Amino acid sequence: MRKKISLFQIVNFILLTGLVFSTLYPFIYMAAVSLSSNNYVIRGEITWFPKGLTLEVYKLVLNDPRILQSYINTILYVIVGTTIALLITSMGAYAISKKEMAFSKSLTFMIIFTMFFSGGLIPTFLVLKSYGIMDSIWAMTLPGAVSTWNLLVMRTFYANIPTEVEESGRMDGLTDLGIFFRIVMPLSKAAFATIGMFYAVSLWNNFMLPLLYLRDADLFPLQIILRNIVLAGQVTSLGGDVEIVDESLKYTVIMVSTVPILLVYPFLQKYFVQGAMIGAVKG
Repeated sequence: MRKKISLFQIVNFILLTGLVFSTLYPFIYMAAVSLSSNNYVIRGEITWFPKGLTLEVYKLVLNDPRILQSYINTILYVIVGTTIALLITSMGAYAISKKEMAFSKSLTFMIIFTMFFSGGLIPTFLVLKSYGIMDSIWAMTLPGAVSTWNLLVMRTFYANIPTEVEESGRMDGLTDLGIFFRIVMPLSKAAFATIGMFYAVSLWNNFMLPLLYLRDADLFPLQIILRNIVLAGQVTSLGGDVEIVDESLKYTVIMVSTVPILLVYPFLQKYFVQGAMIGAVKG
């Protein structure tokens, strides 16, 4: 029997197709402009596909000596920051998910309180300065080490793990840390992949922290360097300063900064679909 297509399915298909188109077209347009020759870009003839295909702007941007160093810095910040954030967030979430822990409700309330009220920019700046971590990797990784929302989501996930699983580990002589690292963490791959992706994307796109806490140009991440390139309207290559079409430059640096983090998603997709629902079921 042929399955009847309902009106809802047709409307749903049209709406979702329009949403996909509106999401993908700007990205396709930027890619086309960045790969097109200057003449076509100036005349505004680019729509879907590049014209006069050229990689000249990419060569100029990637040959800039600041780009390689900023890439290394950004990758380092992402790896170190995501590792620290996952470790602190997961251990904190696991601790407050245990009702038998003393002051668990009070600690949870204080954590939730920070979602609505914070010390502000100047007190945070003074705290980092007092600890002497300005102009260092820790200024990029420690201030955002814990997201209250991510911690609460992981807390709900851990609260749904059957207590029998943990009790079996305790019968085998495991301590609380042993249970967490040897039993709970292996069961939390989807949660770690999802929350880790959130932290990694946030660190990759981080613009405000380096602008506030870094003064040494050798420590600047990719986003700051690309901002400087766009504002200057030029790149520093082996041949000196090279003037290029402003629109091509802007779209090229957006592609350079966006594509690498997008390539990470396919490797986490099998966990991401499952992990996106963590904490959704209450019981």
